Amino acid sequence: MEREILHVDCNKFYASVECYLHPQLRDKPVAVGGSEQSRHGIILTKNEIASKYGLVVGEPLWKARQKCPDLIIVPPNFPVYIEFSGKVRKILEDYTDLIEPFGLDESWIDVTGDWKKSGYAIAQEIRQRVKNEVGITVSIGLSFNKIFAKLGSDYKKPDAVTVISRDNYKDIVWNLPCSDLLMIGRATTKKLNYYGIYTIGDVAMADDRFMKNLLGKNGQMLQRFARGQDTSPVRHMSLSRDIKSIGNSTTTPRDLKNDEDVKIIFTVLAESVSRRMRKHGVKGVTLTISVRDCKLNTFTRQCTMQAPTNVSAELIKNALALFSANYNWENPIRSLGLSVTDFDFDGILQYDISGSVEKREKLERLETAVDKLKDRYGNYCIQKATALFDEKLSHFNPFEEHTIHPVCI
Repeated sequence: MEREILHVDCNKFYASVECYLHPQLRDKPVAVGGSEQSRHGIILTKNEIASKYGLVVGEPLWKARQKCPDLIIVPPNFPVYIEFSGKVRKILEDYTDLIEPFGLDESWIDVTGDWKKSGYAIAQEIRQRVKNEVGITVSIGLSFNKIFAKLGSDYKKPDAVTVISRDNYKDIVWNLPCSDLLMIGRATTKKLNYYGIYTIGDVAMADDRFMKNLLGKNGQMLQRFARGQDTSPVRHMSLSRDIKSIGNSTTTPRDLKNDEDVKIIFTVLAESVSRRMRKHGVKGVTLTISVRDCKLNTFTRQCTMQAPTNVSAELIKNALALFSANYNWENPIRSLGLSVTDFDFDGILQYDISGSVEKREKLERLETAVDKLKDRYGNYCIQKATALFDEKLSHFNPFEEHTIHPVCI
């Protein structure tokens, strides 16, 4: 039996919710944007009218106003967006229990084997119900796998259903730019384009050995995606996602100009990340940093640490080493991020002559004691000396303020 997978994508989600709640905005260009005072002044999403002015998600608000002087900017209201996301989810639950969210505004659902209605009929019914019962629109892709279903929901917007089948996928999918394929970001797109690979069809037809040499296992995975060979299931709605990574990032209150500034920010981020790791009872071995300069150029680098750890001192040491090896200070820095992956869940420790395990255990006990003090007396009751060199720079609390804001377009 051919699978019938739907990808349901709420159109311009945040902006659509705001326009529904405030009818006076519906015929005006509207964008939901962050706080310019805290240097988070970028577009999170915009309505269809604002899109006609060429506004782009992630674009600074000052730049957006130059393109559209009449733009109305609304601050985000995430509790309300979560409420509306739940309303859409309730509708999807009427059709299946195989529902896998992809952010706040998107979900895959598997309706294979519904003998009463076809996948297309279900898609059209969901589209109409969301419009009538929730007040916003969705675009839905229907296909035989998750990857093509997502491409279908992006193919025609707003308020539409697109079917990508085994008969038509080469005509629809293979003509799309390779950057439209899930898991292909800006850096991978640039690398593929350099070798003359511009479309998803080019990815599918590329030499297997070449793609493996160029991108490793990811190259092979992308070829499977492009060829329609994705067989990953839609997860049951009762299954919670395993923790894959723990991280924090911040846009700094001012541009960072030297290594000392960077050390202050990495110190605060590492303390938050290590504290969250201890809260979940995990230790990680792979550390990743992300760096964005004042011209919005971004890169990430990662390293494998000596052993699985949740000690902030080790995170700071490795983050600074990664940074020093990869940044030459051509531009000041606007934001930094730090995350840890590849968690160790069995807790087996390999002792050595140097006593590194004993030292790590001692530091972990110390930081656990500090956690308890912060839980009782507040985040700033005790701090590392590094953070005190510039309290305006270090005075943010990612542990308590950490909120996942899914990107919606």
